[in-house]
Amino acid sequence: MKNLAVSLNETMELIKGLTDLLSDKQKTELRGNITIQKYQKNEIIYNEGDVPTNLLCLISGKVKVYKSGVGGRTQIIRVIKPVQYLGYRAYFANQNYVTAASAFETSYVCKIPMDLVYRWMEENIALSLFFVRQLSLDLGVSDQRTVSLTQKHIRGRLAEALLFLQESYGLEEDGATLSIYLTREDLANLSNMTTANAIRTLSAFAAEKIVAIDGRKIKIIDMDAVRKISKIG
Repeated sequence: MKNLAVSLNETMELIKGLTDLLSDKQKTELRGNITIQKYQKNEIIYNEGDVPTNLLCLISGKVKVYKSGVGGRTQIIRVIKPVQYLGYRAYFANQNYVTAASAFETSYVCKIPMDLVYRWMEENIALSLFFVRQLSLDLGVSDQRTVSLTQKHIRGRLAEALLFLQESYGLEEDGATLSIYLTREDLANLSNMTTANAIRTLSAFAAEKIVAIDGRKIKIIDMDAVRKISKIG
């Protein structure tokens, strides 16, 4: 994004799913109130306990939503891709954030004041239904991952994580390498296991020629095997 004017125009185009539901007056209000912020790799977007004030939408980059658990362990709850919304559930629930979010890589996030969004929703049933659908989709993914992370064995959880990343961010031009480079700690936090277990299990997958590892790059050699391991748990 080269400058604010270009960034705003690009952003308005990218969030057409939302802006197409707004009246002309609401679109004008949006243009006057939207902000775009750049986050560097690993920079915090919001912390647990913060007061939610903005609807957030990832315009470019990759973001993780996570929560600190028992003993300081972190669990990655969701990964966010462009153009997905985040940071608004807590506002609707009249709560502070119960999760945190940070950038996997350099990311641009647009921010829209939630009090403005809430007023628009009172005026616009279509916009209200838009966010009901977004929350419903997020809840469905969360429910599925809860079952996977609590019932599958370590190999199944890691395979599930690889498929989850492939579905979320896709593959590079070779059609096999995940288009996201995670630390082993992040991979462990996504798979609900210790970092040591993630390293051992990923190394086992590599020894079995299921994946190939090049630093943080993970190339899936045998997608059918990954799906099978995930399915049997």
